[in-house]
Amino acid sequence: MIGHAPRVLGVDSGIRLLAADTPQLNAHMDCYGPLPAVTPALIDAVAEAGLRGRGGAGFPMARKLAAVASGRKPIIVANGAEGEPESRKDAVLLTRAPHLVLDGLFAAAAAVGSRSCRLYAPAAVLESVRRALAERRAAGFDEPEVELTAAAETFLAGEKTAVLNRLAGRAAVPGDLLFSTSKSGLEGRPTLVQNVETLAHLGLIARFGPHWFRTAGTDDEPGTMLITLTGTAREGVFEVPAGIALPEVICGLGGTEPTGLRAVLIGGRHGTWVSGGALAHTTLSEAGLRHVHASPGAGVLRVLPRGQCGLYLTAAITGYLAEQSTRQCGPCRNGLPRLAAGFADLVHGDGNAGELEHVAELVEGRGACHHPDGTARLVRSALTVFASDIQLHRRGTCETAMHAKRIGAL
Repeated sequence: MIGHAPRVLGVDSGIRLLAADTPQLNAHMDCYGPLPAVTPALIDAVAEAGLRGRGGAGFPMARKLAAVASGRKPIIVANGAEGEPESRKDAVLLTRAPHLVLDGLFAAAAAVGSRSCRLYAPAAVLESVRRALAERRAAGFDEPEVELTAAAETFLAGEKTAVLNRLAGRAAVPGDLLFSTSKSGLEGRPTLVQNVETLAHLGLIARFGPHWFRTAGTDDEPGTMLITLTGTAREGVFEVPAGIALPEVICGLGGTEPTGLRAVLIGGRHGTWVSGGALAHTTLSEAGLRHVHASPGAGVLRVLPRGQCGLYLTAAITGYLAEQSTRQCGPCRNGLPRLAAGFADLVHGDGNAGELEHVAELVEGRGACHHPDGTARLVRSALTVFASDIQLHRRGTCETAMHAKRIGAL
């Protein structure tokens, strides 16, 4: 049965995924109650709930479930690789709420008629999952076995084809996607690869139903989301309703004064720089970020305070992204190193912004995966938001130096 009354006090306050805030099974059950028997009807409930993937792409989960359910002997993969260095949300879930992730994994399996479950995450967090699985077995839960695989510690480890390669015993590098994984993925079988946060939400929808799920968030983007906030007075992982105003996140949760905010990198290292002045009427949702050409991605927000150089930080990130490429295609082998070198030249006052724009255009849409696209997006946004810094660096100074002078004159 789907949709019984929630028992979770934290649900009413907007804290859902982290309401139990403990890896212990008994506390998890006290907080959420048992997972009801799941049938294929859950797919319709997920569609009604409007749950979208929380791993970065934002694809409707019901469509992925339905596609996999139409195949034979599907495999369900919980993806907690979290290769993005700025992100901590999946690790928090797997260590503080592993049972909710497992609930969602098993609910997805039951909805599509699968007994094959995999969980892919960094080795450091897998021990928490092992303990959770042992607790469930000791409690007599009748659930499929879960095969655990340690994720590679690389930026691209969580990309879908890299995940499937790793699970198949190969290197965790992206590959050409000749067929939809919903039709032919791991072992040639229909495979659902879903972020662990999305599965945790599924575990709640299976209990409390789609109407309850929609009591948070917006009509178009319902539910809560986990964000990783850095560069603020209070850093960490927070659960917020989709559509929350960005100033409420950065100033309210993060404790940063608006006057101390210069820009925010939204979406992680494949994300978009947004100037502090553009945040006043911006919300954390696909629709709310569209006017600043950004996306929530996996919920990573890195705040750039006054006094830190945006060009310098972007050059460091671009260099990291170039190093993290797998060099399987021209955009990664040639384009990303050129972007990294060109951005380093900007920092030293010698670069050409027009040339960087041209290289970004050349690499976009031509890679074996979306790594070049994300890097180009980051570079383009930095060239716009930090355009005044480029001119200052050419004169041998910097916005940070100018800011320090103004502070000293007060």
